[in-house]
Amino acid sequence: MNIIYKPKLPKEKRPIYIIGAGGIVRDAHLPAYKNAGFIVEGITNRTKQRADDLAKTFNIPNVYDTIQDMVTVAPENAVFDLTLMPNQFVPTLELLPDESAVLIQKPMGDNYKQTLDILEVCRRKKLKAAINCQMRYAPYIMAAKYLIEKGVIGELYDFEIRLTTYTPWEYFPNVVNHPRLEIQQHSIHYIDLIRSFLGNPKKVYSKTLRNPGKPMSSTRTTTIMDYSDSMRAIINTNHDHNFGEKNQESFVKWEGTKGAIKARIGLLLDYPNGKPDLFQYCIIKKHEPTKWIEVTLDGSWFPDAFVGTMASLMRYVEGSTNKLPTSVEDVVYSMAIVESAYDSNNNGGISPNYNI
Repeated sequence: MNIIYKPKLPKEKRPIYIIGAGGIVRDAHLPAYKNAGFIVEGITNRTKQRADDLAKTFNIPNVYDTIQDMVTVAPENAVFDLTLMPNQFVPTLELLPDESAVLIQKPMGDNYKQTLDILEVCRRKKLKAAINCQMRYAPYIMAAKYLIEKGVIGELYDFEIRLTTYTPWEYFPNVVNHPRLEIQQHSIHYIDLIRSFLGNPKKVYSKTLRNPGKPMSSTRTTTIMDYSDSMRAIINTNHDHNFGEKNQESFVKWEGTKGAIKARIGLLLDYPNGKPDLFQYCIIKKHEPTKWIEVTLDGSWFPDAFVGTMASLMRYVEGSTNKLPTSVEDVVYSMAIVESAYDSNNNGGISPNYNI
């Protein structure tokens, strides 16, 4: 079976201007753009040396002292790529020309108030704004979506994401001390991913937990997104399983009335080294399951999925499509679910009647 899983590229590869020069830019944005043949015209960063270093490594012709300097010279067809921390989004968006095209790093805010502030400035300035929810464009996710949309596994009734691994949070110094670490910074990927397949749930149930031996606010979460009495959509994350590789897991699984799909998220195993991804599916024939079929896919979540978010924005701006899948108007619902997950964590649950 020929599975289509690579994002469509724009007709016009508009010049990209990057604001921020952190590790995600070095490890994902710039390698992805290079692979896609996108043109990065300029970069700026509060610590200019970091921008200078990336410019030298990736042959970026222009390094700007300030965002204002960049905005002054950027052409009308520029695409701005914001890779800052969420609390810097609003003041930075205010500096961009009205109606600009801009890709904003996830999450869309450190809290729901910030999310709504970001949405307000994008609406007021009529920005063509998307959030970099790039997991939607990981090769194994796009391959699964293709098979599901073609009806290969029938009616989808079970969607599970499970992470049982060890995450070295010290690799993320900007978020390791975040008061809303696990859901806001990590499970947001999975919440947004489930929404991209199933839409908005009716209800959300969630519990996020800290590790008593660690200073982080939360490292393990279970979230249920309630759609119907037949659709199970569940996220189970445990970043503390530091007991060797044997029983570690990292996968997305879809089950339907005619078959199932399972994708290993190799990136999150032995992070940051990662393990190979694995994409496989099984079809029921004559009421019996066939053998699992493994399909080799080119690329992985990092850096290849970062092509998809930028390409979709460029295609939307040039008019090749009237859909912007990760627009701020869409991702605001993912953030609403995140907020509901924290509300459920703080206020949910029913106390049994032990007065027997």
